[in-house]
Amino acid sequence: QVRLVESGGGLLQPGGSLRLSCEASGILFRIYQMDWYRQAPGKQREQVATITSGGSTNYADSVKGRFTISRDNAKNTVYLQMNSLKPEDTSVYYCHAVRPGNYNYWGQGTQVTVSS
Repeated sequence: QVRLVESGGGLLQPGGSLRLSCEASGILFRIYQMDWYRQAPGKQREQVATITSGGSTNYADSVKGRFTISRDNAKNTVYLQMNSLKPEDTSVYYCHAVRPGNYNYWGQGTQVTVSS
């Protein structure tokens, strides 16, 4: 059974930092591309950051320079370090695992709220 379990969300003030984690089980983690998505109320789900199985990264323009995605294959975990958070970063953040062959899996999401 495949599981992606996010953690680390919370409520914080603008300018703060937070690190999200997503631990995977039931998949050969190291061969998967891992993504973080987010979805705010009334908005479409947005791809925030990607890290390939080889470690290459890519970011949405809205978070470039503030967010960093990383992975630890020994721990089957992907991270999203979020700095200089803004109210517009408020969303549910989802972890996503994907590899060729139409294998893709989603976590249940973790809420991040940025408010003064």
